[in-house]
Amino acid sequence: MNVNKILIIQTAFIGDLILTTPLIRAAKRGFPKAWLSVLTIPRTAELLEGNPSVDEVLVYDKRGRDKGSRAFLKMVRGLRSGTFDLALIPHRSLRSALLPFLAGIPRRIGFDRSAGSFLFTKTIPYRMDVHQIERNLDLISALGVKINDRLPEVYPDRHDQGVVRRFLSANGISPSDRIVAIAPGSVWPTKRWLPERFAELADRLIGEQGVKVLLIGGGSDIELCSSIAAMMRFGAVLTAGKMSLRQSAALLSRSSLLLCNDSAPMHLAVAVRTPVVAIFGPTSPSFGFAPYDSNSLVIQSDLECRPCGIHGGKRCPKGHFECMKRIHPEQVLKEIAKKL
Repeated sequence: MNVNKILIIQTAFIGDLILTTPLIRAAKRGFPKAWLSVLTIPRTAELLEGNPSVDEVLVYDKRGRDKGSRAFLKMVRGLRSGTFDLALIPHRSLRSALLPFLAGIPRRIGFDRSAGSFLFTKTIPYRMDVHQIERNLDLISALGVKINDRLPEVYPDRHDQGVVRRFLSANGISPSDRIVAIAPGSVWPTKRWLPERFAELADRLIGEQGVKVLLIGGGSDIELCSSIAAMMRFGAVLTAGKMSLRQSAALLSRSSLLLCNDSAPMHLAVAVRTPVVAIFGPTSPSFGFAPYDSNSLVIQSDLECRPCGIHGGKRCPKGHFECMKRIHPEQVLKEIAKKL
């Protein structure tokens, strides 16, 4: 197959783009002479900086300056002028299917469960029993490309690493200190373990394991991280809202372990090969979004009512939130101690 220009469309969340990086790498290895562009959103674009498989990052601010039909058609015209001959569409929205169709890209491969599957020239079964990385790779393996590496990747540069070194030093953390990063946030409230239990566990990690604890997250997690720190007896270092995504990746690469919910930092840690202990409540690893490496694990409760949704929700539909309440700090500490 003669392929000169490839477009990969992933305009969903941070974790979704991270889980698309194995597909990006495989596409480039399968067609090494092809120009490879990735269409993504402003929030996630920096995750592709420094990626050796990516020749071009196209930014589509679909909820901001590019919102609306006029901007959509402008994006279509831009893609049409790019003369792509192959589009891979792991994002399952109608908009992501419409863009390459209207742009006239002759070969368009996406999932049969996509809202715009009827616009593809080739549909691939969306396998429910495998990880999302495996599903994404199905899009390129359908073209006969051999898959050798399945782990996600992010490339923090020297500047990112320098920012992290200076930040740690300024907060009294030396190169010999062991660090446990804790990411207590999530877009969905029911996916968050209880703040007081994060605080209790963090205190025990400091007091019993002698580690330094960092509370990490984005700007929306500042209030949550601050409240957890206020509940603690020992001091934790707050990084929420202070670092870019790639700087956060550099920080995680310096950490011995990440403790988190079912959220984007979990995938970011795997991308820099840091072990993860993830707490799953309303969601389930069976959906295909667990940490994708053998050094990580998921802690979850055995309840008939879970999982109750692929994304979680604003409140427990049963009103008891037992999926998170049944997970206690002692249980989590035992699993973390095995990995430190």
